[in-house]
Amino acid sequence: MDILKISAKSSPNSVAGAIAGLVKENGRAEMQAIGAGAINQAVKAVAIARGFVAPTGVELVCSPAFTEVTIDDEDKTGIKFVVEPKN
Repeated sequence: MDILKISAKSSPNSVAGAIAGLVKENGRAEMQAIGAGAINQAVKAVAIARGFVAPTGVELVCSPAFTEVTIDDEDKTGIKFVVEPKN
């Protein structure tokens, strides 16, 4: 499955569309963000995606967790967001 990599410059509306599409296709979406700006954009995207799918009767939930990411041979701690329909 694709992991959406979010940056501080990511458009929350575009990411929300990708989340909605992945949830529809795969039953879940995963994002990873490193840094406060990227995390902010990811959280906004989840809120917008919830609004996109709510009219269809789907309620999304988001589970955040820490993750280790290697960028340019350097380990960094990021946040992973798993977005799924509520059971």
